[in-house]
Amino acid sequence: MVRQKAGITPTRINQLKYLMIIGYAVIVFGAILIVSVLAIRKTDSVLKTKVSSLASSLNSQVKLNMESYLSRMETIGTLAFAADETYTYDATDPGNDEYDAINTEKAISDTLYSLCIMENFVDYGIVYSNNHTVGKISNGTMTLYGDRMYEEFSKLVTRERTHDGWSGGYEDNFKRLYYVKRIHENALLVISFYTSELANVFENPDEFEDMTVRLTNQDYHMLYSSGFDELGDPLPQDLSSRITGKTAATVLDDEYLLTVSTISNAGWYVVCSIPTEVILRDTKEMQLYIILTAIAAALLAAMIGALLSILLTRPVEGMVSKLDTEAHTDRLTGVLNKRSFEEYAEHTLNTALSIEKHALILLDVDDFKSVNDTLGHAYGDKVLAGIGEILRNTFSGNDYLGRIGGDEFCVLLNTNPDDENFEDYIRSRCEALCKAFAENYTGDDNSYKVSASIGAAVFHKSGEDFSALYRAADEALYASKKRGKDTYTIADSSA
Repeated sequence: MVRQKAGITPTRINQLKYLMIIGYAVIVFGAILIVSVLAIRKTDSVLKTKVSSLASSLNSQVKLNMESYLSRMETIGTLAFAADETYTYDATDPGNDEYDAINTEKAISDTLYSLCIMENFVDYGIVYSNNHTVGKISNGTMTLYGDRMYEEFSKLVTRERTHDGWSGGYEDNFKRLYYVKRIHENALLVISFYTSELANVFENPDEFEDMTVRLTNQDYHMLYSSGFDELGDPLPQDLSSRITGKTAATVLDDEYLLTVSTISNAGWYVVCSIPTEVILRDTKEMQLYIILTAIAAALLAAMIGALLSILLTRPVEGMVSKLDTEAHTDRLTGVLNKRSFEEYAEHTLNTALSIEKHALILLDVDDFKSVNDTLGHAYGDKVLAGIGEILRNTFSGNDYLGRIGGDEFCVLLNTNPDDENFEDYIRSRCEALCKAFAENYTGDDNSYKVSASIGAAVFHKSGEDFSALYRAADEALYASKKRGKDTYTIADSSA
């Protein structure tokens, strides 16, 4: 009888086979698991980087919107100086004739009240050094400041060049924001409005609906908050500790994605925050899917790995593409937002050859506030969306179309027709715009007509860069307003 060697028995062979199968399965599963973990981490890293960049862009856009809003309030304030009596009359002068003083103050008040109705102002009036007031100064403001009104408002004039300033939160009252501009040594113009008016300025895109946007003063007390009832509260410690001392920054850690920027008009801060776990919420479901897929597909590691790469990349690319579009496009009208338009326009004009022809067309809707007041904000939004469609139908795909303010639009004309004079072409586009507005009615019964004032400036002729061209177009637009609105003016043109 021949004895078999212990090392080559059938039982041993089966044991080696099972060990090889188990070992192969462990190796394949481990390899897929490692690849999956690395893919998940890479996805998290890419998503965090992209979302951080887009959140920073959103913060910048909100900052620009806020600066534009405050600038508009300042511009409305300067309209008070249109009447000579506003900056020449001094209620503290003991030599004033009583009868003349009454008539002068009535004239000033009439001017201020007519301007006050342009916006939802709480205060729009003049405070003199003896605390005498002209125009609309509310009882709330008088009660809040008392006999120190002129003294306290004088402290708000912090900008030496423009002799004005902004403030909010006096005596822990954060419901109003105040703008003060010095008229002369004994008089201050005071404008205020409720902070609730900022809701439209700080509107979030749908992709960042979980992000909280806050506006704080220099002491990090909140002047506005989109997500919580925390008006006047200090910025939460876990947020302030991350941004204190920073005027423009993006912070991303395991707890928060946080962006901060400074409002140049007032020195306030725009703070946008979103928990990191919210950003990665969708990736948690993706992680579970990857792990379950890896277990089920252990024997098809190569194919599943390729499939996982596609499944991981596709949602991230889709989300990034959508957020990138949101960061460059005005959501309501479909044209470029202010920041993107200015970047494209500046680059185009800065790199333009001397023979290239461009023009800047500035459009402002006439009496747009009356649209909102008469038909409601929903119709106002429809009007703005319709203007975007009018611009797309009027200009070519080579032209840049942008919304640079609430009801202000801008077009950089890049089309250069060879068969006609360029200024004639600009004039034809302006006339086409006026005609489109003339044919555009709104309201439930289509009886409400909307018009626009238009200003245009020709590149090289009216300016060599975007800033100069914008100023020239803005002056031309203002000329159209003075001529009765619903018309156009071309800067530096004899016709």
